[in-house]
Amino acid sequence: MTSAFPFHNQLCFIVFPYVAVLTFLLGTILRYRKDPFTYSSLSSQFLENRKHFWGLVPFHYGIVAVLVGHIVAFLLPRQILEWDSQPLRLYILEISALIFGLLTVVGLVGAIARRLTVSKVRVVTNGFDWFVLSLLLVQTISGVYVAIFHPWGSAWFAAAISPYLWSLARFNPDLGYVSMMPLGVQLHILMAFVIIFVTPFTRLVHVLVAPNPYLWRRRQVVRWYRSQKEAS
Repeated sequence: MTSAFPFHNQLCFIVFPYVAVLTFLLGTILRYRKDPFTYSSLSSQFLENRKHFWGLVPFHYGIVAVLVGHIVAFLLPRQILEWDSQPLRLYILEISALIFGLLTVVGLVGAIARRLTVSKVRVVTNGFDWFVLSLLLVQTISGVYVAIFHPWGSAWFAAAISPYLWSLARFNPDLGYVSMMPLGVQLHILMAFVIIFVTPFTRLVHVLVAPNPYLWRRRQVVRWYRSQKEAS
């Protein structure tokens, strides 16, 4: 069935997804067993807090909402299509998704600007951090692009992308769903698997053990103490 599709489509949407998920599973397990203390975002909040708040908090609120929406559409496609059968409910869902997508982009751009403009933060940002931020930026911008130029995404995700993902999960991949999608949508799907692939080697693994409790916790005050000898 898949032989009827171009080789690059088979490579990008059949072979690579399995490689990405397998790498994610094995990589996260090995990293946790070998270096459990590296399961952290290595926050630079103590270096600078104001810009950190206005960048990372909007990003996290936005990305969590967007990811939950994707997961629900994947797990409950029939219910999503039933919801979308009423135009008003469809509009509410689409507008809400776009707002959270824009919030994600704004927060991410703020976080990148902070790392560029705050010298203390820029020093502790390595090349791989910039690579991951670039991946996230491309993915979030492509998501907003898809939402604007290929609307009613909740409906066609439930009708086409969800069956494609389920076909992968059942080890019976069906490229028919993806092959008819616009290039922007295909890029968005591919970038999602790229991020899954690199996650075990980045700070992104912190979401597996610490699902961002600071989004609702009270503000913390951190005080640094030094001895007289260190101060002199």
